[in-house]
Amino acid sequence: MITKPTTAWRRRLIFLTAGLLAALFMSAPAAGAFPHPSGSSPGTPASIKAGEFENRISGVLRNAEGPLEGVQITATGEGFEGEATSDESGRWVIEVPEQGAYEVELDESTLPDGAQLAEGQENPRTVTFSGTTNITTLFLFGEGIVLETTSFWSVLADRAVAGLSFGLLLALSAVGLSLIFGTTGLTNFAHGEMVTMGAVLAFAFAALGLPAIIAIILAVIGGGAFGYVQDAGLWKPLRRKGTGLVPMMIVSIGLALALRYIIQFNFGGQTQQLPGAQGNILDFGPVSISQNNLNSLITSLVVILLIAFLLLRTRVGKATRAVADNPALAAASGIDVDRVIRLVWVVGGALAALGGILWAYYRPGVTFNMGQQILLLIFAGVVLGGLGTVFGALLGSIIVGLFVEISTIWLEADLKYVGALLVMILVLLFRPQGILGRRERVG
Repeated sequence: MITKPTTAWRRRLIFLTAGLLAALFMSAPAAGAFPHPSGSSPGTPASIKAGEFENRISGVLRNAEGPLEGVQITATGEGFEGEATSDESGRWVIEVPEQGAYEVELDESTLPDGAQLAEGQENPRTVTFSGTTNITTLFLFGEGIVLETTSFWSVLADRAVAGLSFGLLLALSAVGLSLIFGTTGLTNFAHGEMVTMGAVLAFAFAALGLPAIIAIILAVIGGGAFGYVQDAGLWKPLRRKGTGLVPMMIVSIGLALALRYIIQFNFGGQTQQLPGAQGNILDFGPVSISQNNLNSLITSLVVILLIAFLLLRTRVGKATRAVADNPALAAASGIDVDRVIRLVWVVGGALAALGGILWAYYRPGVTFNMGQQILLLIFAGVVLGGLGTVFGALLGSIIVGLFVEISTIWLEADLKYVGALLVMILVLLFRPQGILGRRERVG
C-alpha cells in the first residue's frame, strides 16, 4: 500500500520543483546566447544543399497531353534563391530556409514544344508562407482542364494528411484542457503558455548538449511538473477559498500574460529550431509528408490511444470520469477529488508540453508566443467536440486541423485560422453543447 505523503513533504516537493524550473529559466541566457541545438547557426546561408529545409514550395506541371518534364522553376526571396526542374511526373519542389514571401517564376523557354501557359496566368507570381511548411502553386497550360482536375486531388490528399497531423497535434493539448475543465470547471487561458513551456524546455535541454530524445522526455516531465506546481501553488488554494470560476478565469489570463513575458525575457523574441527540425520529405504515391510530420502523427495517435485506454480501463481513469461528471457524488463515494484533480493537472501539463514540442516541429520553430498562436484553435477543438468531453476534444481537434489545412486550397493562407474560428462560432449558435456534449438545462 502506498503511504500518503505528509504535508511537509508535499511542500518540500512543490518548492523543489518550482526551484528547479525557476533555476532553469532564470539562470539560462537569452536564446541568442544558447548554442544552436543542431550545431549550426540559426541564420543559414542559401548555399546549403537541398534536403535540409522543411519549408517547401511545390507544384505539378501537366497539360492535356500529360506531364511536363524538364521545366525549370525558380524561387527568390528572404535572401535566398533556389531552383528545381520538374520530373517525369511533372512534379517539382523547391525547399527554402525560412518562411516568408517568395517570387516563383517558370522559365517558359524550357517548356516542351507546343506547351504554353494558359492566358492570364501570372508568371512570376508571389507566394507567402503563413503557419504551414508547404505551399502549392499551380501553373495552368492551354485550357488547363486536365491540370486542374489532376492537381486538385493531389493537393487535396497532401492537405488532408497535413490536416490530420495538425489535428492530432492540437488534440494533445485539447485533451489536457478538456480534462482540466471537466474536473474543475476552469477555463484555463494559461494553457497556451503550458504548450510554449514544452517547446522552450526541449530547446533548453538540447542546448545543454543532451540528445534530442532525452531533451524531449525531460521537457514532457517538466511540463507535468509545471502542471503540478500550478495546481498546488495557485488553483487548489483558490478552490479552498471558494473562489468563483469567473475570477479564476481572470487569474488564468493574468498568469498567461506573466508567463509569456517571463519566457520572452529569458528565451528572447527570435525563432529557434529544435534538433532535427529540417526533416526529410517522404513520398507515398501522390501524397508527400515530412518525416517530422509523420513522426508527430504517429506519436500523437499513440499517446491519445493510451490516454483513452487509461480513462476507460483503469481505476484512476474511472475516478477521473466520476469527478468530471459529479465531484460531490464522487467525494461521497470515497474518491479523493483533490488527488484526482492534481493528477489531471500533471497529465494536462505533460500533454500540453508534448503538443508544444510537436507544434515546434510542425511550424517549424520555437517562439515565446507559439502557444498563444494556437490557443484559440485548441479552444475551437474543445468547443466543437463538447466542453469537458475528452473524446469530443479529440474529434473536434481533428475536424479543426483538417479544416485549417484543406481550406488553404481555396483561401489565402493568412485566412485559414479565421475559417476554423468561424466553425466554432457556428457550432455555438446551432449546437452549443458541441458534437459529443450533452444538452443541459440552465435555470
